[in-house]
Amino acid sequence: MRRLPRWLALSAALVAASPAAAAPPGAAIVSALAGPPKPSFLARIRAGELGGVILVGSWRPAEFVQTTRTLHAAGCAAGRPLLVLVDQEGGFARRLTWAAPWHSEGQLGRLGVGETRSEATRAARALRAAGVDVDLAPVTDTLGPGGFLGDRSFGSDPTRVGALAVAYLQALQAGGIAATAKHFPGLGAARKDTDQHVVSVQTTELEPFVRAVRAGVDLVMVSSARYPHLDSSGTPAVFSRPIVTKLLRDRIGFHGVVVTDALDAPAAADTPDAPARALAAGVDLLLYTSGSTAHVAYLELARDAAGSATVRANLARAVGDIHALERKLGRRC
Repeated sequence: MRRLPRWLALSAALVAASPAAAAPPGAAIVSALAGPPKPSFLARIRAGELGGVILVGSWRPAEFVQTTRTLHAAGCAAGRPLLVLVDQEGGFARRLTWAAPWHSEGQLGRLGVGETRSEATRAARALRAAGVDVDLAPVTDTLGPGGFLGDRSFGSDPTRVGALAVAYLQALQAGGIAATAKHFPGLGAARKDTDQHVVSVQTTELEPFVRAVRAGVDLVMVSSARYPHLDSSGTPAVFSRPIVTKLLRDRIGFHGVVVTDALDAPAAADTPDAPARALAAGVDLLLYTSGSTAHVAYLELARDAAGSATVRANLARAVGDIHALERKLGRRC
């Protein structure tokens, strides 16, 4: 009999040992992929190690479509749908360079609600045809003076940002693509990119996020910045129960899928038991920007779930939210 690779044997052993078999740890893990998947990457999907894949980098149209088909087939081989995600914000920030939105969100902010809705409608059509499930857009942050987001934000007026974000997300979701309001509770005032730096944000504009939630947005992405005015402990938002559960879920009333910003970013990467801590805060999907960090996170979460009823309960809640999204999108195997 052919022996399993060591990592795959260890993954299987951890899952088999865990009482959380009904809520597999891999269902909460999202890994980045920058090109056609290698056999080892597909093997990890088939082993149940991933619940989603975010496609990054540059793609040719045919290559992209073939890749999403291959990924969905691998997910079904594991017995459940796999979510395929992209960042298709608009302008320079889009993975499908051949598809709308042609304008950046800053440009759309100047063009208005009608053009925003029109381009998001076209984007949804292209994304759906290409096999995508989730667009990690729109950026719902209100731009502050010197904010690093620049033209990725609709602008500096929170009321207008909210109106444009709602138009964008409603058009996406009407076209069968799950939209994501990001980066809760707001990165508009941040002067440095959280993907590269440890960032503390002193002010936030919640109005656009409240409007997005009330409009029925499917996902909210939580930032890895610290928000001392919202959580005095200085805990990064992705690990903060006061921010994710008490503010976003309880006060604002969001009941969809909460996805982290990159958990291998500086503020989160050195946090012990990061996957379990994010789930404990109220997060559902754990996003990683490389296959290696996603693999380590899977093993860590499987280990923690095997040893803790609390982790298993948090995981079960998260997986329930993820499955609800898959059903809404019509993804079945």
